[in-house]
Amino acid sequence: MNQSDKRPRKKSPTGQNRTPGKPRTRPPLATASENVEVFPAQEPVLAPADSLPDEAASGYRFADVVSGQLDQDEADAQAFSPKRVLQPHAESPKLHKVLAQAGVGSRLEMEQLILEGRISVNNEPAHVGQRVQYGDQIKVNGKPIRWRIAPPPARVIAYHKPVGEVVTHDDPQNRPTVFRKLPRLAHGKWQSVGRLDLNTEGLLLFTSSGELANRLMHPRFGLEREYAVRVLGALSDDERQRLLDGVQLDDGTATFGSVEEGGGEGANCWYRVTISEGRNREVRRMFEAVGHAVSRLIRIRYGAMMLPRGLKRGAWMELDERDIRSLMRAVGTTPEELTPGPRQEAPGGSRNSRAPDRSRGAASGPRGATPRTEDKPRPPRQPDPMKTSVGYIGADSLARQRQQQKQRSRGGQPRRGGR
Repeated sequence: MNQSDKRPRKKSPTGQNRTPGKPRTRPPLATASENVEVFPAQEPVLAPADSLPDEAASGYRFADVVSGQLDQDEADAQAFSPKRVLQPHAESPKLHKVLAQAGVGSRLEMEQLILEGRISVNNEPAHVGQRVQYGDQIKVNGKPIRWRIAPPPARVIAYHKPVGEVVTHDDPQNRPTVFRKLPRLAHGKWQSVGRLDLNTEGLLLFTSSGELANRLMHPRFGLEREYAVRVLGALSDDERQRLLDGVQLDDGTATFGSVEEGGGEGANCWYRVTISEGRNREVRRMFEAVGHAVSRLIRIRYGAMMLPRGLKRGAWMELDERDIRSLMRAVGTTPEELTPGPRQEAPGGSRNSRAPDRSRGAASGPRGATPRTEDKPRPPRQPDPMKTSVGYIGADSLARQRQQQKQRSRGGQPRRGGR
């Protein structure tokens, strides 16, 4: 007998002798109760929004407001709290690479100039490895350099505005503002898509793109705003028809697209109304014009973007790229139109280099006004997600954040959402 036949058999990881000729079996995975630290190799793949339950991939509806579900979710400690961190964007290019692409010199030569202190960014001495972003001023030997870099893509967040906050950056009365709870942008600032008055709550959109904000607010694109309105006393048939036909206000005639009853208790009556413009306190003034005071006003939809279910008052949620594209299509634009290819910047140059081109037959008007395009066909009106099978905008973002929250809780990681 050979000496190799006398060797003892090796034991398998499970503690049992392995039979020759049979494949080796792996030990069973550790359960959640065992104290084993697991390091995930990559970000998990998320399921699409349509594969999740309706409660996880839907926004608040008018019936949820009337039934009190909106207020009940606010008091629920287990309600969805989104992650309070913006999604990372691609890193900005390095300074020496940008200068080399601009034809100033090679990358090694640019690094040498940086070490010699001959290059500055925003009037501060540059350092090796420094990254630059859209809008930075670069100077070599004190002279501004023309360089190319694409502006950052548009970002959009949905905010659940509570009562008692004003939509302004600086309030003379020192009241709480909505901007104090928003995340900080590395470049630019948040612009609100419309406004909600002090006593109005609900969905409020913010974007880093001024052009996108202007398109979302402009009446010619016909984006409907849906409100849940609680008034004192029921509307008569004549009053309801007046609101649909148009009532005369101080700043012109205003009309509702629809007025639907929602029930109520006692003298308080709920109504679901839609309107395609956003003048100051317009909904309240219209009901006051027919003799009814508004006691509560909640915006639950803007176009096809609905108030995310479970999003607490004072919390925000960032929209994914797919949802932002859907929002842009609703106003007849694309990310390429809002953030065109690399632009040529001339830091310290004339203002005309940074101003938009108004030489293409644009009508003269106030600064910031959208040029009239009469020959361009009007984009289709945004479908009502309450009455059609079209999914609402924000479902992908909400589903992604909900599933990430579940996976963090299963892995024992602390929740980073909340107020």
